[in-house]
Amino acid sequence: MKRCNWLNLNNPLYVQYHDNEWGVPTHDDKKLFEMLLLEGFQAGLSWERVLNKRAAFGQAFDNFNADKIANYNEAKIEKLLANKNIIRNKLKIKASITNAKVFKLIQKEFGSFNSYIWHFTNNKIVFEEYSLRTTSPLSDQISKDLKTRGMKFVGSTIIYSYLQSIGVINAHGKECDLYKNKL
Repeated sequence: MKRCNWLNLNNPLYVQYHDNEWGVPTHDDKKLFEMLLLEGFQAGLSWERVLNKRAAFGQAFDNFNADKIANYNEAKIEKLLANKNIIRNKLKIKASITNAKVFKLIQKEFGSFNSYIWHFTNNKIVFEEYSLRTTSPLSDQISKDLKTRGMKFVGSTIIYSYLQSIGVINAHGKECDLYKNKL
């Protein structure tokens, strides 16, 4: 199989992610929250680094349960800061708690986070060939809205990557067999 040029073929987790998740439309709120949390921890780091710690994040963050994360207290924050298997950044940990609370408010307002995130494209996938682009007018719009609602670590670059991860944006390169699947 031919894959996007950026992919590290020596990392089986990354290959699996590319082949089965990246650019695939996601509509499950639990999965949408998981990816939002992970993308927030990516800020300033590589996605591959976060992906390699994904299982540890799942264990540390109650299997990405937004209801539980929204209720984390200082003791839980300290426990997370002591966990050497995740990215131990206090601002990002606190942001995950804030974002879980806002996520739940969005679910209440829209019926689901899925309805919220996909309404920006009228439930349509945006097809773009992978490039060095790191933001778009769409990611700018969603980032601004999420920040207005109180979310943290949701700048346009993070949201652009998030939209790719959940399949709102499908950006496989022309060299990739998955690009051909979208034609």
